[in-house]
Amino acid sequence: MTTVQPAAATPADHAVPVGSPPLEVIGRMRRWLRGTLRGKDEVCDLALACLLAGGHLLIEDAPGLGKTTLAKALAVLAGGRFARVQCTPDLLPSDVTGFTLYNQQSRQFEFHAGPVFADVLLADEINRATPRTQSALLEAMAERQVTIDGKPHPLPGHFFVVATQNPLEHLGTYPLPEAQLDRFGIRLRIGYPARGDEVELLRMARSVGPEDGHGEAGSLPTGIELDRLQRFVAGVAVAERVAAYLVDVGRELRARLGGDRGPSPRGLLVWQRVAQAWGAIEGREHVTPDDVRHVAAPVLGVRIDLPRGEFDGLLDAALAATAVPVGRHGA
Repeated sequence: MTTVQPAAATPADHAVPVGSPPLEVIGRMRRWLRGTLRGKDEVCDLALACLLAGGHLLIEDAPGLGKTTLAKALAVLAGGRFARVQCTPDLLPSDVTGFTLYNQQSRQFEFHAGPVFADVLLADEINRATPRTQSALLEAMAERQVTIDGKPHPLPGHFFVVATQNPLEHLGTYPLPEAQLDRFGIRLRIGYPARGDEVELLRMARSVGPEDGHGEAGSLPTGIELDRLQRFVAGVAVAERVAAYLVDVGRELRARLGGDRGPSPRGLLVWQRVAQAWGAIEGREHVTPDDVRHVAAPVLGVRIDLPRGEFDGLLDAALAATAVPVGRHGA
């Protein structure tokens, strides 16, 4: 099943003036997004970092914890269309990318765009789609284009995929290959909210209903220039010693894993970009070693296939074994 809809509109009187300082705009986005998923500030911040870094997001968690709510909120930030694809074993690649159909009246082939041409695509339970259908997303995620009948079709420059999978059910699923996992920026788990947040969630549902906006999120300023913000994030300063620290942690992980396992150079590039986004979210125009460490688990967790406890121990050991730089933009 596929649904496509425009992102929710917001009042014009909350417009962001053209050319507003990027850090100010990012701060507004952060505060608004936190209001969409009560009690999950860290999850919202990391999801925003992934969007600003130009990556794609993989959410692993049980149903009903807010994955779709978060994806729709990110679509609002992206400022465009939101599409949802419910992945099933009978889903075809053309159901995602689109297809050409012969029009007998015009005697021409016409292209019918699939849901992948949205600004934000939610691929729900992506591991229930067959490898063939999963691979249809690979070109879109990597190149931001799809090729149909030999003709390339470009996607929006800030095309963003939010994919979900349920880690508790494995019957009838097809694990994502490493090549596809490496196309994601980060992997998140939302988790159950605290008791007080669940009580407040029930109270809010009685007053606004389950589908009436984003609760206490308030009005998001319109006029967000996502492309400009992503370019700003790409220019956030990374000192040589901080970049070397990131590489050293990556090499330490490779040494501990042995063989050809561990983060690839592309994975290190994604790690740096997400750290840049995290620095911007924290209100800075430079990256610190703390930023590198803070986003390490969600970035590397999608690239190192280990049970969660084992992965956490491995990462902690690698970080402890690597000297932290000091000085300008250091510890």
